[in-house]
Amino acid sequence: MLIGPIANGAAVVLGGLAGAFMGSRLPERLRSALPLTFGLSSIGLGIILIGKIKSLPAVILALILGAAIGELIYFERKIGEFGAFSKKLVERITPAKQGMSAELFEEKFVAILVLFCASGTGIIGAMTEGMTGSPSILLVKTIMDFFTAVIFATSLGYAVATIAVPQFIIQLCLVVSAGIIMPLISPTMMGDFTAAGGLVMLAAGYRISGIKLFPVANMLPALVLVMPISYLWTSYIHF
Repeated sequence: MLIGPIANGAAVVLGGLAGAFMGSRLPERLRSALPLTFGLSSIGLGIILIGKIKSLPAVILALILGAAIGELIYFERKIGEFGAFSKKLVERITPAKQGMSAELFEEKFVAILVLFCASGTGIIGAMTEGMTGSPSILLVKTIMDFFTAVIFATSLGYAVATIAVPQFIIQLCLVVSAGIIMPLISPTMMGDFTAAGGLVMLAAGYRISGIKLFPVANMLPALVLVMPISYLWTSYIHF
């Protein structure tokens, strides 16, 4: 059974629904302070994951090329459009939340979508469950995601619950494919992949905390490029 992806998706749905329902009834102190804590957690976890790096030039090259591709295909804009579509969809059923501009909504939605769907914890957890059958890492992420979804849904509304859909699809694909691709992955490739995910999480943490508005979604293609670049670098260039 796919325990981890199902539990994680359910946590985002339930947290999103609960947070949107509570809305302004949740004390402003919590709604303001906890996102900073989530951002700090993302920064801290990102730093830890970056420490797994094996080949710095390969990771930097993948990050630069991935960010360039993301910018050229307007990847972040497409994710923002998904957020706007989700918002309009749920507003057909529930009243629209007032007091937040479309730009601010898109900025926050993109940041938490990346946090939920592309975090190193989620990716590594899904691959671990696919290889070993243990959902332990994803269950830890499930607990964190529930409270994160509650807090952000108090301001973003029920649209937060829709993030469970792409999150579940990504984790499902990783769990199913883990058994196929893992025999082809060296420890160096895995370390560089983890480090690239850490850099993306670091950028997401800065964005959630309001420190710097990194285009984190545009960096995501780097996660696809980093393993082949790491392999080519260590095999033919590194000495």
